[in-house]
Amino acid sequence: MSHAEPDPNRPAVTGLILAGGEGRRMGGVDKGWVTWRDKPLIAWAIERLRPQVTQLLVSANRSLERYRALGYPVVSDAPEWRFAGPLAGIAAGLAAAPSEWVVTVPCDAPLLPRDLVARFLAAAHKAGVLARPGVHGAETTHDTLPPVFFAHDGVRAHPVFLLVHRAHLPSLTAFLATNRRRIDAWYGTLPHSAVSFADEPDAFANCNDPESLAQLAATAR
Repeated sequence: MSHAEPDPNRPAVTGLILAGGEGRRMGGVDKGWVTWRDKPLIAWAIERLRPQVTQLLVSANRSLERYRALGYPVVSDAPEWRFAGPLAGIAAGLAAAPSEWVVTVPCDAPLLPRDLVARFLAAAHKAGVLARPGVHGAETTHDTLPPVFFAHDGVRAHPVFLLVHRAHLPSLTAFLATNRRRIDAWYGTLPHSAVSFADEPDAFANCNDPESLAQLAATAR
């Protein structure tokens, strides 16, 4: 279960794999355990993300013991937002994360970029927020809130792939309390910044339904 090697110049980052959905487009199955190329999707997500982060969490709302058996802490949606979509899982992950920074990914993107975290942190460094007083290692105020960083493949945004600071948890819980669920609608109310992955758009291919799963199996290298 190796993680990213400690680097005094790099902040700790918690990886959060979002596997807490209802899987409606998959017929209601627990999508993390759908098989692709002889492995469950959750195993592909762990394999890709684990080496990039300091800690790893799994967001899940069923099959909890099965997810725990993978060897990582499991967090579930708060009761009032159970199965309320990815934002509920992100809120649970931010509340449980041992680090200030959290990278979120879906469980159904088996080709997610192996340099996802490095690119996000490079963007945060360029924005000057990693070393900004009140962001890293100090109290964060409204005036010092860092952007929410999201992935963009050159054509479209991928809002579930985020680098988000724990200081955004209050705004997220307030947003959920309004019964809104869109990730981009939430971070659209905050400072936010796109991070380009235009050179590897296929890395964000996901398996939302049986058709996309079959297509990815047929086309992925």
